[in-house]
Amino acid sequence: MSMTIDGNGTGGKRSSGGVSPRSAAVATASSYEASGSRFDFAKTPSQDLFGSNVFNKSEMKDRLPKTVFKSLMSTIDAGEKLDPAVADIVASAMKDWALEHGATHYTHIFYPLTGGTAEKHDSFMAPTAEGSTLSEFSGKELCQGEPDGSSFPTGGIRATHEARGYTIWDVTSPAYILENPNGTTLCIPTAFVSWTGEALDKKTPVLRSMQALDAQAHRILKLFGHDEKAFVASTAGPEQEYFLIDKSFYYARPDLLNSGRTLFGAAPPKGQEFDDHYFGHIPDRVLAFMFDAERELCKLGVPIKTRHNEVAPGQFELAPMFETANVATDHQQLIMSVLKKTADKYGMACLMHEKPFAGVNGSGKHVNWSLGSSKHGNLMDPGDTPHENAQFLVFCAAVIRAVYKHQGLLRSVVASAGNDHRLGANEAPPAIISIFLGDQLTDVFEQIKNGAAESSLAKGTLAVGVDVLPHLPKDAGDRNRTSPFAFTGNRFEFRAVGSNQSIAGPLVAMNTIVAESLDYCATALEAATGGDASKLNGAVQKLLTDIYNECDPIIFNGNGYSDEWHAEAAKRGLKNLKTTADALGELCTPEVKELFSKYSVLSERELESRYETYVEQYCLTVKVEANLTKKIARTLLFPAAIRFQNELASTCAALKAVGYEFDTDTLDKVTALVKELQDGTTTLAKASEGGCEDMRQCCDEVLPAMLAVRAAADKLEAICADDIWPLPTYQEMLFIK
Repeated sequence: MSMTIDGNGTGGKRSSGGVSPRSAAVATASSYEASGSRFDFAKTPSQDLFGSNVFNKSEMKDRLPKTVFKSLMSTIDAGEKLDPAVADIVASAMKDWALEHGATHYTHIFYPLTGGTAEKHDSFMAPTAEGSTLSEFSGKELCQGEPDGSSFPTGGIRATHEARGYTIWDVTSPAYILENPNGTTLCIPTAFVSWTGEALDKKTPVLRSMQALDAQAHRILKLFGHDEKAFVASTAGPEQEYFLIDKSFYYARPDLLNSGRTLFGAAPPKGQEFDDHYFGHIPDRVLAFMFDAERELCKLGVPIKTRHNEVAPGQFELAPMFETANVATDHQQLIMSVLKKTADKYGMACLMHEKPFAGVNGSGKHVNWSLGSSKHGNLMDPGDTPHENAQFLVFCAAVIRAVYKHQGLLRSVVASAGNDHRLGANEAPPAIISIFLGDQLTDVFEQIKNGAAESSLAKGTLAVGVDVLPHLPKDAGDRNRTSPFAFTGNRFEFRAVGSNQSIAGPLVAMNTIVAESLDYCATALEAATGGDASKLNGAVQKLLTDIYNECDPIIFNGNGYSDEWHAEAAKRGLKNLKTTADALGELCTPEVKELFSKYSVLSERELESRYETYVEQYCLTVKVEANLTKKIARTLLFPAAIRFQNELASTCAALKAVGYEFDTDTLDKVTALVKELQDGTTTLAKASEGGCEDMRQCCDEVLPAMLAVRAAADKLEAICADDIWPLPTYQEMLFIK
């Protein structure tokens, strides 16, 4: 008689008795039931809730004197300087409004270079001589706060003994109320700068870049006969992808708990290959979470438009409507915070990491970008006949030139340890920056290149051959999901941004490079026309031809996933910066330093501080992951593998003793993999010596050593008895909802 020993030969409870943490996690997750609605939706319709916790224009108009309100609107809508005299009046009205909403404290919200959100709470209450209290909030307290300027990453701008830093009220982003079961807090969006006036945050450069973009955009508009002073703002609509897993699994996975991604995990028997999750039925528990999160965001004035299942199991997406870049940045931080807090209510963890599950689609944050004003509308709208829309073509050409000239900078602002695992995979654009223009615009620019544009591809009508279905208006060009920077009808979509990132860095880069390019275009057109409007058409024709001839290599409408594109991009001279270690150096090039300095967005010292901070963040991330890999491999996976090895060996010996012939192939495999796991852990320990302080070492030595440990562990997971393996599996985490 013969017998084969395999990884399923020891099913059932462990002989030692008890329930493993993994089994307990599965039992808890599978028994969870979402509670009923926490809200009476019929009693309070969403349209009545929108912005109810925001000190918005409507509230300010009702509560402020007309002169003060008019002054504030001049700052918010036209970009004029804030009149300091209005601060006390605004502070009093804001305090009264907040107290009516139950607020006891206020906080200046700011966004340090970590990419997260920071806040320090102060009470409205001040004691009196009579032993009672007064509610106080002055203009000075509204305009300025003082957190520690050295305790956040500063990249060398502030030393430990140089602690003073200031928060400064950003009037262009409305204050709001955050609710808690035990009270509410007034949140005041602010910039964060050092005692020397240098930016220590994400918001300040966004505001500076918007100011630079407005100045250069008005030069172009003036050439086309528009002298209106309405502020030309960049706008953004960032889509947010994320994963949801049961909280029981989250707490049973030290790697998820500490690094946000799984450092181990074999592929499940069923993944996303059936494409059955994308736009599929939303599970009830997840839908309850979505309703709750969207309702909270609705009260905070965040205009959420879309929700759906994404491609990967357990992955979802939320998308807001367009807002000015500054407000969109603040709201994006709120979105991430609200999603995480709300998931916790429903017994789930919300994962924002760009690649929480290897082998499964990762998550991005596609930033839809455009620019416009209240007077001129969307300046990226081509209309039905873009070949006749010279103003649009100049703005569009400026973007093409900006991306071509500064492709390395755009790659650097989406560089992170997390996004390195996503970019270049078949769910995200490649690390090569290129522009998708689509058939219609490509055809127009090709006509310009060859002499003059005389026509535009028509949109047409789509008939599907079913009488009961109406004919549909058909866009003049397709979309391209493999492009990192794609024109999508009336905006550009920067698809390379990672799901865990602040959108501030990408917006600063886009605003500034387009400002520089508009400056170039305006200077060329002003010189060519000399103030003579009759010469404008000829000057525009030459400008567009020159830009397209020079920047044509950046235009690519094909498949960005293909190997052929990588070879073609190299021939075109495009940069292929595959990792953060390759990309971050672009921040330190003379061209980038001159760019940000020229438009007063970032000084050389501020730029260098960001480089130092991002390098440090990258190295710290890899260091934490390396330490977790070693610890999990040694204390969880190795003991489990040894137990299984011993059980196999004991079983084999017992069978041999009674005369069975058996195949020990599985035992041999386990023995080899246990040694491979041990050897890999030892190699990783040596590779990560010295604290992972060198970015190149982290990229070239530590990460490959981590992958080697994982490869052995994942093979063991596929062989070991299921009741021995200590970590919740991909199959459990992705499919139990």
